[in-house]
Amino acid sequence: MESIFVNDAPRDSFSDDPLAQISASMDEFEGYAHPHGRRVAAIAEALAEKFNFASHDRYALRQAALVHDIGEMVMNREYIHASRLLREDERIDMQRHTVIGEQEAAKRGLSRAVQLLIRWHHEWWNGTGYPDALEHEQIPLAARILRVADTYAAMTDSRPYSVAISAAEARRYLVEWSGIEFDPKVVKAFLTLENMLELESYNES
Repeated sequence: MESIFVNDAPRDSFSDDPLAQISASMDEFEGYAHPHGRRVAAIAEALAEKFNFASHDRYALRQAALVHDIGEMVMNREYIHASRLLREDERIDMQRHTVIGEQEAAKRGLSRAVQLLIRWHHEWWNGTGYPDALEHEQIPLAARILRVADTYAAMTDSRPYSVAISAAEARRYLVEWSGIEFDPKVVKAFLTLENMLELESYNES
């Protein structure tokens, strides 16, 4: 398989250890009951194996997964913790977190591949995502994988303002939104994953 980004360095000079610390801080900020960044990274890596990613592409995907929402933490908006629908101005402001995250990744010495995966992890298969409204194959496969992994991990964990849903419900959601939000082939690959602790739902009902 081709590299995610041509001419990107095979590995970053940035180790996973500080990224894990940043990821833990992000989880605390967002209020996840369990290590969200690590769950997203594990699911994304498992999917990358399904698509035969090269080792350096898996590495970039793992790093992006660990800190994909760093922009939210940097923005530090109160509405992120609100147990209500966001106002339109808040929703538009919130969408900036992907670009801010890209900038933060650059400041911290992460590769351009990681920066762009953070920028594009909210792009939708049908072109209605943000920030660049990319569609279909315009979105790198790694970013499409990150979209699925992030969504599943978020839906199956609890936060102070959001109750986890079951694994079965989350899988149904991915299937229902396949071809709209998600790349159908990534969803299909996701449904073949099994025996992973990270796939458990933390719904207590």
